[in-house]
Amino acid sequence: MGKPSWVRSVITQLSLCLAVLLAFNLGRPWEKPMSHSSSGSSSSRPLDLYFISVRGGFRPLNQQNHLLKQMAKAAKTYKARFVINISELGEDDPLTQNGTWRFSSLKVPWYSTRVSRGRGTGYFLKQIKIPFGKNLDIIGLDTGAFKDFMLMNPLNGAGNDQLHWLTKTLETSDSDWRIVVGFCSLAVCEGNRERIEIQLYEHLHHIFYKFGVDVYLSGEGCSDYACKGSIAYIRNPGSKDEKLPLASVNGVSGFSKGMVNGFLLHRVSSLEIVSICLF
Repeated sequence: MGKPSWVRSVITQLSLCLAVLLAFNLGRPWEKPMSHSSSGSSSSRPLDLYFISVRGGFRPLNQQNHLLKQMAKAAKTYKARFVINISELGEDDPLTQNGTWRFSSLKVPWYSTRVSRGRGTGYFLKQIKIPFGKNLDIIGLDTGAFKDFMLMNPLNGAGNDQLHWLTKTLETSDSDWRIVVGFCSLAVCEGNRERIEIQLYEHLHHIFYKFGVDVYLSGEGCSDYACKGSIAYIRNPGSKDEKLPLASVNGVSGFSKGMVNGFLLHRVSSLEIVSICLF
């Protein structure tokens, strides 16, 4: 069932965070921005859990080094517990390999998505304990299997197997927070997808809503952030520019901003999830 708004809220702040970057360069922690929660205010506590999410893939060496250095600083400052690598390549992604090899603060668990082109073996569940006796589910999807699934009989294929697994996983979960991760976006861009694909994504959104998913993190998308019902759809910063027309969300439409070579720092407490863009 969907979670009552007074019990929890998902507060997402996505900005360029110039002050954050300057603070990192000066070698001191930066003050985290305030945000609204169910009680009307938000502040971090020492027991809050931090983790990083980043879009993987191949980058020029200088861009990769800069990105990993910034991630390492954030991980050290906030004692990040793990990294989510939103990638097409899974554990073979160069960002994962170089990050864990070069920087001690990034030698934490990395959970990587994969686009397996029809085999449908890249999905996973990670259950993580957070303070105050709470639990967090990280559910990784193989969105490549869904692309092939859309061209097949709806009753067959790896995409259908994954849908059954996702539904069963969410149905049996008793965790307090549920974050789903996949490389492909589930936000529909006007004029860029066939109708059958739109129907599949609407079906996924229905599953998310029914079983109380809080956030969907992707590596692609029309916009940096969109909210549909109680679910936040967040695109991780990437390394190339794109400008796509947006579908209307709650009556508001527009164009996406250019992507940057950055990452997201997430703070999870008993009441909220806050996501901040760093670069």
